[in-house]
Amino acid sequence: MSPLISALILNYRTPLNAVNCAKNLLNQTIADEIEIFVVDNDSDDDTIGILRNRLEGLDKISIIEVPKNVGFAAGNNYASKYARGKYLLFLNPDTEPEPDALKKLIGILESDPSIGIIAPRLVFPDGTVRDSYRTFPTVIDLIIKRTFLKQILKKRMRKYLQYDSDPLKNRDIDWVVGAFMLMRRDFFLELDGFDSRFFLFLEDTDLCRRCWEKGKKVRFYPEVTARDGKQRLSGSGFLHMFTKKTGRIHIVSAVKYFMKWGLQ
Repeated sequence: MSPLISALILNYRTPLNAVNCAKNLLNQTIADEIEIFVVDNDSDDDTIGILRNRLEGLDKISIIEVPKNVGFAAGNNYASKYARGKYLLFLNPDTEPEPDALKKLIGILESDPSIGIIAPRLVFPDGTVRDSYRTFPTVIDLIIKRTFLKQILKKRMRKYLQYDSDPLKNRDIDWVVGAFMLMRRDFFLELDGFDSRFFLFLEDTDLCRRCWEKGKKVRFYPEVTARDGKQRLSGSGFLHMFTKKTGRIHIVSAVKYFMKWGLQ
């Protein structure tokens, strides 16, 4: 019998987080209906040894080794081929849903077929809420967010980051971050998965945009929460975009995104 949910935890050099994340899913109220894949994106350290030592033999948890580090989009696409569930859960290793999160979110998807992607409220360890839902970005928005202009053009930033929206209201939103995404597997396949041209960053934005193009909604559902790690790979400063590898990758993804969808 096929599981209801296939959970994909894409890992790169964060084995202990991935182990904790996988074990946390075993505490879900519908854990008996979940299959869990910890997907190692060819970490070039002792990650795979730690994963095997901590996870092999545990019921419902499997380890998938991607032959090389292909990035977030292609890594999840690779792992999704092993999934048998009706629903796909994409989960960052440092994200841990509350015990009844999946039961509640599945209930929403079952009751409303117009929703293509659903995501919960993400809360950092210190209790602050992550701005995990946003308006589709323009080139100017991304520039403002990482320069001194965010102190001058505050109104525009508030619109982009949805700061004036009620963070506790269930609503449809342009896009949600890929730290926690739940969707029907057949719809993911209909969308041809993530666009693997995005190595890291904006692949979640792109997927949500294609979701809307297919006539399905992206739903932010803050009645359900998940704990999220504090550190963000994308950084926030302008110099970071050029001096750090992840910053340069972000620039490349932004170029690909706006080449695909057009300058706005």
